[in-house]
Amino acid sequence: MAGHDPQMLKGVLSLLLLELCAQQEDYGYALVVRLQGLGFPELAEGTVYPALSRLESQGLLEARLVRSASGPARKYYTPTAAGAAERVRARQAWDALVVAVAAVRTDSVRTQEVPT
Repeated sequence: MAGHDPQMLKGVLSLLLLELCAQQEDYGYALVVRLQGLGFPELAEGTVYPALSRLESQGLLEARLVRSASGPARKYYTPTAAGAAERVRARQAWDALVVAVAAVRTDSVRTQEVPT
């Protein structure tokens, strides 16, 4: 199976991270592992950590440090009120995009089936 288009993934990564953090507070590496397990095996830490930092600096995620018995403290992320609102907005935008793309694909299939 081919990997995901990196540009498409980049465009939806913020929504995916907001969704996962809304489901449960989590730290960076655990989010990477969850995303890999959910069908994004090529997703790397080097992609997720900057996205988490960007969401935090935009005020969409808040973080807290939690001591770890097995190493350095971990930064756990949870959406802020603004992050929850952005999640709803981004989800609606994604759903509208999926509908529009499906309409184009359906029309394209119909056009191909029309005898010439």
